[in-house]
Amino acid sequence: MKFAGSALAGALDAALNLIYPAVCQLCGNERAGAAEGYVGPQCWSGVRFITAPFCERCGLPHEGHITQAFRCANCAEVELGFRYARSAVRANALILDVIHRYKYNRAVWFEPFLADLLVRQAAPALAAEKWDLIVPVPLHPIKEREREFNQADFLARSLGRALRLPVNKGLLRRVRFTQTQTRLTRPQRAANMESAFAPRAGRELDGENVILVDDVLTTGATTHACAQAARKAGAGDVCVWTVARGT
Repeated sequence: MKFAGSALAGALDAALNLIYPAVCQLCGNERAGAAEGYVGPQCWSGVRFITAPFCERCGLPHEGHITQAFRCANCAEVELGFRYARSAVRANALILDVIHRYKYNRAVWFEPFLADLLVRQAAPALAAEKWDLIVPVPLHPIKEREREFNQADFLARSLGRALRLPVNKGLLRRVRFTQTQTRLTRPQRAANMESAFAPRAGRELDGENVILVDDVLTTGATTHACAQAARKAGAGDVCVWTVARGT
C-alpha cells in the first residue's frame, strides 16, 4: 500500500532507500521501500482502520451494527476535557510493535508509515470542521532527552502539512514526570496524569480551536489532562487525534 501523496512518497523513497534496504522491516520477507512505509503488502493487510460504529465521544470502536450515534459506558463514568477523540487504526499487535520499536528502539524508518495512517483518516474528517492549530502532546523534558525526540511532534507536523495548519509545540509543557501508563488501571492512570500538563507563560490563546495529537489513546487520561491545560491556555474547542486506539 502506497503513501497518500506521490510527491512525498517519491522524495522519501529516494532519501530513505539510500540508507535502509527496500525490505519489509516487520517480516523481512517482502519488498517494501519508503513509498510503502517499509511495511510489505502482507503485513499491511494486518492494519485495521477504525470505521463506524464507534463512540461519538472517545472513538472506541464497537463490534456489531448500530444505526445511530452513541456513547460508550466508559464515557458515562469519566470526565473528558476534549469534545471528542478519534484514532486512525486499532492498536493490534502489529501496530503496537511498530510504535514500540519507533519510540524506544529508534526505528525511525517507521515514521512515514505511522504518519500516513494518521493523515489518511484524520485529514478528511478534520477538513470538514474549523480548526486553527495543532498541538502535539508534550513529553517531560527528561523523557524527551532520553528518547531524543517526541513522536507526537512528528505526527503533528505531518498532519499540519496535510491540513495546512500551524503546529504549536510550545503552547503546553509537561510539568510532572509520570510513570508509564501501560500497567496502570483506569483510576490509576487518571491519578497519574493529574496536573501533569500546564500552559507555558506568554503562549496564551484567544479562543482558537485546537487539535491535540498523540500516538496512542487508551483510557484518555493523558489527552484529558492535556486538553484541560489547553483550555487553561485559552483554547476554544479541543479534539484529539491519535494513530492507534487501545482498549
